[in-house]
Amino acid sequence: MSSKNLFKSLGLLCALLLFSKVNAQNSASTYSALGIGEFNFSGLTQNQGMGGMGISYGTGWQANNVNPAITTRNTIFNFQAALNYKSINVNNGTESSNVDGGGLSYIALSFPIKQGKFTTGMGLGQITSVNYRLRVESTVNNAELKANNFLSGDGGISEAYLNFGYLLAKNLSIGFHGSYLFGSTIRSNQLLITGEEGVEVGSASEYYERLTVSDVGFKVGAHYMIKASEKSNIHIGAIYQKFGDINGTGFAKLAGIGQASDPDSDGDLIANDVQGSVYIPNRFGFGLTFEKMNKYAVGIEGQFQDFTSYRNFFGDPLDLQAAKKLAVGFQIVPDYLSFDNIFQRSTYRIGVEWMQTPYFLNQTNINDIGLSLGTSIYLNQLSMVNMALKVGQRGTLDAGLIRENYVNFTLGFSLNDNSWFYKRVFE
Repeated sequence: MSSKNLFKSLGLLCALLLFSKVNAQNSASTYSALGIGEFNFSGLTQNQGMGGMGISYGTGWQANNVNPAITTRNTIFNFQAALNYKSINVNNGTESSNVDGGGLSYIALSFPIKQGKFTTGMGLGQITSVNYRLRVESTVNNAELKANNFLSGDGGISEAYLNFGYLLAKNLSIGFHGSYLFGSTIRSNQLLITGEEGVEVGSASEYYERLTVSDVGFKVGAHYMIKASEKSNIHIGAIYQKFGDINGTGFAKLAGIGQASDPDSDGDLIANDVQGSVYIPNRFGFGLTFEKMNKYAVGIEGQFQDFTSYRNFFGDPLDLQAAKKLAVGFQIVPDYLSFDNIFQRSTYRIGVEWMQTPYFLNQTNINDIGLSLGTSIYLNQLSMVNMALKVGQRGTLDAGLIRENYVNFTLGFSLNDNSWFYKRVFE
């Protein structure tokens, strides 16, 4: 297939993905039962392979949705897409279970309006994800009965974005990332009371809640490069992402099992598609990277988001804390001039990612630590396949909590084209 036909086919595929309903089975932390869900802090596939780094470093061969200021390094057309698969082993100290899922991870596009000066891009991705199934058993006070709560949740918040990068001065770039936020989250809690030998007592009930958001947000970024020597650079980057009050509609009802999602059935209708908002705190990020040109890069980055100010759709605060993330990443290209050996001129990455999540339970921090590996292997002179693998652990068995061991794999591609700028000689 020629390069021209290849890009036509990919353009059609992108349009189908953007304008069709994609039913992907996402796998998220059990802790996504709290708050708005599990946030995506790790960027695109190449960022994930370096521990989620992307605030202070990027290349001209990849799109960047972490720091829009770095998109000025894209001097050729770039299209990226990826699929994601995640497997989680959930352990509560007495029993464990495995959950998994995957689907479309993101679509990203970047192209220069004026090479090295002004760049724009667009894409589709996920901000938060909710996916959990829990069973909580407890005793009923002053009675020989047991209460069984079956909790479940699905959904999240996605974004369709448009970004711009502009070279403001020599080695200083700024960027803007505007997002349309959309998506629905459905949560339910089914309650069954049982007596001796598990016989059901009374009528089972269900609390059903649906939140649908539709609003806008934005992110700004800055990037500055310092020449350390003729062949090495120091990169400094920063981002600020504005969320605030995210508008939407809420539905909530208490009724019999199977009836709570129907506004016209019997039960206690709490909210029937009422207008409101959920408050999501803003995010800050900073990073520093040392680069040996065309050889290697090593860096450190941090992000901060204070969830103590989080408020759900019905105005209730939750016992959440500040989320803090620290990432250290490294990438190397063995020989970028080795055109006869694609593995020698491909990129290899490794990273370590630590995060204090927003969840604070039983006076215990829920931390997340993972090791990531990644690579970008050339398919031809310009385009490549991207892979990232992260193995990590979230939570603890202390204080009666849940520990999760997970494996996350992302497979994508990056298609580049520089014929965009060639003047036609023959028509």
